[in-house]
Amino acid sequence: MTNNIMQKTMIFFLAVILLIPTFPVDAQENEVTVNVASLKVRSGPGLTYDTIGVVSRNDKLVVVDKENDWLQIKFGSTTGWVASWYTSNEAVEMTNKQVVSKANRLNVRTEPSTSSAVIGQLNEGDQTPAYKSEGEWIEIDFQGRKGWVNAAYITIAEQSENEVTNTENPIPEKLFVVSVDILNVRAKADLSSKQIGQVTKGTQFEVLDTNHNWVKVQLDNGKTGWLYSFYGTFSNESQSTTTSESTNTITILYNGTNLRSDSTTNSAVVKRADAGDTFEVSDKVNDWYKIVLEDKSIAYVASWVVSASNTIVPTEYPIEGTKQSRKKGTLKGLSIVIDAGHGGNDRGTTGALGTDEKDITLLTAELLSSKLQAAGANVIMTRQSDVYVDLRKRVSIGHQAAADAFISLHYDAVDNSTVRGYTTYYMHSYQKKLAEYVHAGLGNMISLRDRGTQPGNYLVLRENRQNAILIELGYLSNPTEERNVTTRQFREQATHGIYNGIINYFDNQLK
Repeated sequence: MTNNIMQKTMIFFLAVILLIPTFPVDAQENEVTVNVASLKVRSGPGLTYDTIGVVSRNDKLVVVDKENDWLQIKFGSTTGWVASWYTSNEAVEMTNKQVVSKANRLNVRTEPSTSSAVIGQLNEGDQTPAYKSEGEWIEIDFQGRKGWVNAAYITIAEQSENEVTNTENPIPEKLFVVSVDILNVRAKADLSSKQIGQVTKGTQFEVLDTNHNWVKVQLDNGKTGWLYSFYGTFSNESQSTTTSESTNTITILYNGTNLRSDSTTNSAVVKRADAGDTFEVSDKVNDWYKIVLEDKSIAYVASWVVSASNTIVPTEYPIEGTKQSRKKGTLKGLSIVIDAGHGGNDRGTTGALGTDEKDITLLTAELLSSKLQAAGANVIMTRQSDVYVDLRKRVSIGHQAAADAFISLHYDAVDNSTVRGYTTYYMHSYQKKLAEYVHAGLGNMISLRDRGTQPGNYLVLRENRQNAILIELGYLSNPTEERNVTTRQFREQATHGIYNGIINYFDNQLK
């Protein structure tokens, strides 16, 4: 009896299994790892799409689709898009890719670190071949040599066939131009070598040879010597050379940039362009360029997402007249000095976990600079690498630039390791309003304890005739706060808060 029941049960289960429909099994989905501290997840495959979230370093992402250099990933109960060049555990070789600078005076460094030497700078819209990515840094070709730029300030684009061919035989550097007041000439490519002469700012030399960060040149007396390349720039043409033709073109800075039927953000999108695409400009209408497409049709592109080859005179305004007023939400026409506290042999404070203040003030300053430049500001950095800059020189930089704002960035420390929070300081009455606006902007973005705006007798405030403030972005002497404020995510939030405060302050001036 029992055997019969068991046999019938087995037959029943076999029948059920045979009747169940079979479905194809998909191959295992591809998984990638985030290799930067904070990576934005966007609603579409491009930098112009809205941010819908953020993922962090070492997060595992499941890839469900790919479009060009963008990966569609599972993100919670939905999907989003991330840039593929930020998703790997190792350095990734980049084939047929180029970078397009989104910022003016973007430092090109010898190594992927803000403490390494600067070998030159890229301006907004400059394009150059990319070799590989390593964490938050991209290795590029810079005038025939390899250098590194921070990925936060560039866009990755495809190279054209002609550009790819040219990278095989890069144009050698011909000239070295001194960019400091006085530069020592050494007998050998070594800072400890004998000094054989001095050269002055603006002097141009033919490059005879290079040795790491040194260039060999010939002096007026016929002698040859070595100059440290950190204190100059390379060029392939004499700076006195002028171009006879004017091309009136713009270069797109972001992938997926909208080209519209009219000069408003409400008009229809007729096409999308990618970083590195160039177009002929026929006119400028307010903050929009009127451009000519490949089929000779007309479109409009916003001036804040492009780099212009030269100045186009708007036809709606007379050539001789008053300067066009700054518009709400922009910083056009304003000069802002960003002062990264400490540097060089001045380490600032050292945190409970070993963080040097001088290092994270520079990282914070560079990120803030990028955001302010994107809003149209002319940004001047008091230092762009790990060097010592005298406090009075920092103030004089603001005076020489007639800065509309001077922002000094610091991180605090005291003996009591329980003290925490952020503070914004001012000295003179004319600095108080800026301090209040920036402090309020910060408070909306970061979760640290609010210690308020206070008068502070600091030299960079006391001796400053400009509208100057000093911000202490948390206490490194508090181990918990140190872990928080040294993350990329905190710097992103803090700089966005400072940016918002500056925008709100200058918008209020328009009223």
